[in-house]
Amino acid sequence: MLRIDAAVRDDLIAHARDGVPEEVCGVLGGTRVADDERPTSDGTGRTDRAETSLAVENAAANARSRYEMAPAALLEAVEAIEDAGDDVVGFYHSHPRGPAEPSATDRDRATWDGYCYVIVSPTDGGADDGTDDGGGRGEKSGSDRHRETVRAWRWDASSGRFSEEPIVIE
Repeated sequence: MLRIDAAVRDDLIAHARDGVPEEVCGVLGGTRVADDERPTSDGTGRTDRAETSLAVENAAANARSRYEMAPAALLEAVEAIEDAGDDVVGFYHSHPRGPAEPSATDRDRATWDGYCYVIVSPTDGGADDGTDDGGGRGEKSGSDRHRETVRAWRWDASSGRFSEEPIVIE
């Protein structure tokens, strides 16, 4: 599970909207737990918590359909998070025209084993955003139909797969 401060979620959505038609990307900071402390099927254990986000320049040659964090900017963001006494919790990027789920390119380029990759779709009309903010089942009324979608995926390098992580907005 990934807990995200509401202000961080709002920042991710704003960054994704501002970046359209290109993908945007960045790093999430906060509290990351060890794999042996993660929730188990009985619900015990701890969860990661994203408390900050730092935008990183998208250096991809075709930023409309890919993201690549500029190496120097990525290192600077990681160091800023660690200097503040936080952990790198994961990463985020946007899919301006597609669903908030990992693409084949995302799977091919994922490298941080066990970390969350959050994907924001600023125009994912009608899809459940996968978050639980206390509002029930996540179903949308007509006025919410074009609300942004924010979903989290944890990368498992040994299987070469992402698995979806529930998000709780705090």
